[in-house]
Amino acid sequence: MRVSLFTDTLGDVNGVCRFIQNVAEMAERTGRDLEVITSTRLPVPTRSNIYNFTPLVARAIPKYENLELVLPPLTKIRRHLGSHQPDVIHISTPGPMGLIGYIAARMLRVPVLGVYHTDFPAYIDQLFDDHAMTWTTQQYMNWFYRPFKAIFTRSTDYADRLVSLGLPREKMTALAPGVDTSVFDRKYRDRSIWSRYPGAAADDDVVRVLYVGRVSVEKNLPLLNTVWKRAAGKLRESGAKAQLVIVGDGPYRETMERELDGRGVVFLGFRHAEELSALYASSDLFVFPSVTDTLGQVVMESQASGLPVLVSDVGGPKEVVDNGTTGFVLPTDRPDLWADHIVALATDATKRRAMGDAAFESMQRLSIERSFEHFWSVHEIAWREHRFGGAAQNSAPPPHAPSAKASAPEAGRHETPADSLRA
Repeated sequence: MRVSLFTDTLGDVNGVCRFIQNVAEMAERTGRDLEVITSTRLPVPTRSNIYNFTPLVARAIPKYENLELVLPPLTKIRRHLGSHQPDVIHISTPGPMGLIGYIAARMLRVPVLGVYHTDFPAYIDQLFDDHAMTWTTQQYMNWFYRPFKAIFTRSTDYADRLVSLGLPREKMTALAPGVDTSVFDRKYRDRSIWSRYPGAAADDDVVRVLYVGRVSVEKNLPLLNTVWKRAAGKLRESGAKAQLVIVGDGPYRETMERELDGRGVVFLGFRHAEELSALYASSDLFVFPSVTDTLGQVVMESQASGLPVLVSDVGGPKEVVDNGTTGFVLPTDRPDLWADHIVALATDATKRRAMGDAAFESMQRLSIERSFEHFWSVHEIAWREHRFGGAAQNSAPPPHAPSAKASAPEAGRHETPADSLRA
């Protein structure tokens, strides 16, 4: 089985990119024939199965100036697909690259699957507060995803949201969550790392409360503003030393810097690779108030790094947190409760370490290998159903077994659609 995965985002710093990069790595490692196709001016990982086509035009996205909306080179991508002849198309994002992937699937007459990674209607609602724009985005999501053979959701919570958009529940499957525990691990803990950053407290007795993600209102950061003001005051009264560390960037950063000035907050911007792993593991507590995340990859990464977490009771992140054991799931209309939990964990090292240990152990069961095998098996079933009909799905190999590449006679079955793609 040959799979072509289309994505509009691969060089950015977010959970979607990390998931796609993990998929590319796992496919290469296990001998699966999967290629990732994107079009961006940003640097992307160098792998034999990643293809980045230089965009014809690229413009900054309003309110997301560090992200781009591009016009991909359709002709070059069509020729590439004509050579690869995928059996299945996977679409990770509903932007220009996703549209090209969908057109290719129609021309090749192969099944198309995808992941609902990002709740764009919720983002538009939070960013623009415009009912007409939100409604239009909802209609687009319905139109875009409805023809898919299968739609992965990142959590069971979001299956209900997709049903509310008018999409059929029978097409949905919750993708097994996974985190790369070789990259995010307690072994990267290095308390000396804080001396590298201006404004970061280097003292060993400082409790570091970490946030990682886009610094924007759709991540519910106005709540974090309110919560930290209250928590910082209570911690100061108790004599405890604590600092809020913000890793990431975005349009809300200037507001946060202004409102939290003098309250023990340091902004580090985007961080990558081993530096990001060390920042996770060298912190003490993770806070993530988002109500728009379909899963919250950073919540798993922080727990794998040994941190207890605080997340909201809305959206996907709550599904990867064992409430009261690895962290706390809190209502978004109770900033006082968030502040109290931050203070309680910051001032109780024993409880904080016990919850961090439980968080670390819980993530060892959610490996990226397990997630990838589930991802691959669903594509394999769709491919076999398409080729042989519904009864053939039982003949699919076990999810852990690498699939053989198609023989020469099988490869010829797409000759006519492939020729049309090359044209």
